Amino acid sequence: MNHALIGGIALTHLKVYQQRSGPDGVNSGCCHVHGLSDEAYYCVAGEGAVEFHDLERGFVRHPMKPGSFLQFPPGTLHRSVSYRQCEFLVIMGNGGLPEHGDARIYFGPEVDACPEEYERLKALTSQGIEGALRRRDASTIAYTRLLEYWFNDRAAYAAELERFCALHRHQISDNGAEFESLIKAGAGSQLENSLDRVHRLPEHSPADPIRYTETTSLPEVFGMCGLLHQIDPISDLSSRIRKRNGVDSRL
Repeated sequence: MNHALIGGIALTHLKVYQQRSGPDGVNSGCCHVHGLSDEAYYCVAGEGAVEFHDLERGFVRHPMKPGSFLQFPPGTLHRSVSYRQCEFLVIMGNGGLPEHGDARIYFGPEVDACPEEYERLKALTSQGIEGALRRRDASTIAYTRLLEYWFNDRAAYAAELERFCALHRHQISDNGAEFESLIKAGAGSQLENSLDRVHRLPEHSPADPIRYTETTSLPEVFGMCGLLHQIDPISDLSSRIRKRNGVDSRL
């Protein structure tokens, strides 16, 4: 029986933090990066933007309104911005792998040099919405300095961006076996299921279950970008992996 969502994706309803603005005067989430997973945003309400940083294009801001869609590859530093109650439907490749380790929040080089401080800031969401906003604020302060590099010192900007992304790639490099298990449980099981349907032709394939979920009934998570309702097709498997490795899924 196949429990993965179509294509092995993870699906999330995101409300960008708008309880109060950050130190830069902007309602936003934490700036962060994924090392392995593609991501897509479809705006369903309000108005906002998604800001991107990568070594090929530098800093780019994409405005978002209902009906706007964008997709971006791993290795792209990004943050979500809300101008007016912005909400997204977020599609994550690799069965939601970023929610299980493939994500790192940008707090700047000083915090990256102190793993204990990084873990303390990351865990602030355990204190509820105010903790989540304090975590966002810490990320915003570092993010503001990165933007200053972009406008005033492109060489320093490129060096800092590459340093941070390389740090994340290095730190997740030991998690290959766990990540492979998650991908196989999501996209891998979808591929096997689809091929099985082809191989059974012209016979009828066994029916997978019909899935129905009221997203508003799902637990609300204080995520990196905002308040999340997550439809996680591999939660049982990933919870066992997180318990074994001490990974916090509520980034």
